[in-house]
Amino acid sequence: MKNAILAAIAAGLAAFAPLSVAAQDAPTTTPVEATAPAAEAAPAAAAPADAAPAEAASAYTPMAPTKGKGMPTSYEDGALKSMTFQDQYSENGKYAQWMHDGILMPVITAISLLVLGLLLYVVVRFNRRRNPVASRTTHNTAIEVIWTIVPVIILVVIAVPSITLLARQYETPPADAVTIKATGYQWYWGYTYPDHGEIEVISNMLDEGEAVRRGEPGQLAVDNRMVVPAGVPLRIQTTASDVIHAFAVPSLWFKMDAVPGRLNEKLLTIEEPGVYYGQCSELCGARHAYMPIAIEALPPAEFAAWVKAQGGSMPGEEAAAPAAAPPADAAAAAPAAAR
Repeated sequence: MKNAILAAIAAGLAAFAPLSVAAQDAPTTTPVEATAPAAEAAPAAAAPADAAPAEAASAYTPMAPTKGKGMPTSYEDGALKSMTFQDQYSENGKYAQWMHDGILMPVITAISLLVLGLLLYVVVRFNRRRNPVASRTTHNTAIEVIWTIVPVIILVVIAVPSITLLARQYETPPADAVTIKATGYQWYWGYTYPDHGEIEVISNMLDEGEAVRRGEPGQLAVDNRMVVPAGVPLRIQTTASDVIHAFAVPSLWFKMDAVPGRLNEKLLTIEEPGVYYGQCSELCGARHAYMPIAIEALPPAEFAAWVKAQGGSMPGEEAAAPAAAPPADAAAAAPAAAR
């Protein structure tokens, strides 16, 4: 009886032995099955590496300013340069600087010297010691004609370039000009780009220590600049949300009031890339002196990269995408039409 029971137990163990072996072999199939999803996921993991060049192409790094360009110069940089206008980087600015240096300064200097000379002549020639009996001359026709005609001629000569400059400053921007809207707040600036997907940039003054660390002029550097393309007509629009401000950049010969409830507009073309600094030029409250303006003019290709880095798009890109879609739809519909 005992031997029969042991034989039955041995037979039962032998019957279950293949199942245990199969259970031991089962995990070996798991890695094979697990590798398939990993292989399928590999392209997804590699995608960031493939996208890296595209991201690098659209990356934006703020341009380093050039000392003395687009900013005030100190007395140590040269007394003469510190006493005149900043170097100009717009067509109107160069015209205005030529008018100042080539017409106004010589004319004003000549008139001032002439008046001073006449005054000294009168003091020496007609003093009491030399003329104990005062002259009773009431008029001199020749002198009166001269001092009337000569100033008229001078004013006419000055009026020609003056009116020319005035007209050029109010030239209407072309239809394809890049539009940037500058809004003045107490006390910072906001820039929006309606042509590029409604990008909005808020610009506050940098701490002076941080500005110096970055190599920028103190109280003129900002955290976010107004970025524009160089060599391209710009439609600068100004307004304000609270009180009157003024958007002014001396090296670009640009100044325009920002008035609440009103949209002012002016044409500006920056001739070369660079960083150009300005300030609010209308007394607007307690922190009026802390509303700097920094314009960064980039080559058009770099400006396009900046726009994409801000999440915007260049004009025409939205229209180009739908235009490319119909050929694909037509190609898909061709087999159906053949059937």
